[in-house]
Amino acid sequence: MKKYLIIIVAIIFTSCSGYLYWDKPALEFSDIDYSYPTKTTLDDPEIAYIEQGKGDKTIILVHGLASNAGFWRYNIPELSKHYRVIAVDLPGYGKSQKGNYLYSMSFYADQIKKLIDKLDLKNVVYVGHSMGGQIGIKLAIKYPDLLHKLILASPAGFEEFQQGEGNWLRSVMTMKFIKATSEEGIRRNLSNNFYCWNDKWEWMVEERVRMRKAADFNEFSYTVVKCVNGMLDEPTFDKLNQIKTPTLVVYGKYDGLIPNPYLNPGSTADVFDSGVKQISNSKLIELDNAGHMIQIEKAEEFNQVVIEFLK
Repeated sequence: MKKYLIIIVAIIFTSCSGYLYWDKPALEFSDIDYSYPTKTTLDDPEIAYIEQGKGDKTIILVHGLASNAGFWRYNIPELSKHYRVIAVDLPGYGKSQKGNYLYSMSFYADQIKKLIDKLDLKNVVYVGHSMGGQIGIKLAIKYPDLLHKLILASPAGFEEFQQGEGNWLRSVMTMKFIKATSEEGIRRNLSNNFYCWNDKWEWMVEERVRMRKAADFNEFSYTVVKCVNGMLDEPTFDKLNQIKTPTLVVYGKYDGLIPNPYLNPGSTADVFDSGVKQISNSKLIELDNAGHMIQIEKAEEFNQVVIEFLK
């Protein structure tokens, strides 16, 4: 069952010994290197974001569970040649404010809406990965006139989970579980997101290991727990037909996380094909030799797919 939990949550932490990075100093969330500077809103909660490029459209990049804006570092350079690009740290993650917030999908959708209004953004294209995709679904349904286009990358929210499955996940997914970390477990969990893991992505492992010692890691752990519950509390698989925004769904052919191979064995293609058929104005693209983290593993292909869709 633990193996199932690792696959569902994707980027979580297990047992307790370290190797390459365990003895390195703490990495505070404010010091994580995204390869780009960040700006911060003065709202409550404060939202940190990267802003690059110019153009007639603004792309908002929204990360998935337990990650941050830095996971778009391979996409920002190319996309910002054509568009204004804003990569967001969701509240509770990265350099954004952490605290006792709802952390539901609707809460995050409202925070993105608030950011769009604050920055007075026009022709907004929302690009969400994994949990960020489920947030995007909520955003497009709740504010149907807000977005120019919607791009869902390996999105959560397309797969149905039964009541018992959700309850079991809630009972196991605790802060204590998240904080019981090991470098080996972190590397294994991250590699599950890829069709073929490459050592050039070791920066993710070091970041995860060292931020375990960060002053606000407890708040981060709380966020992850609340987000898992938030995804279960606001399912969207049966609401996809309410999306009226032109939508692109792009996924990796060998996504090991969707569908869950233990609870919902089947084809990734079937999950997304079934969902896309419910969205009136939509397109589905499969990337070969790619897992769940398509924006990193197949960055060049992913960037071109986004650019072509926006043309």
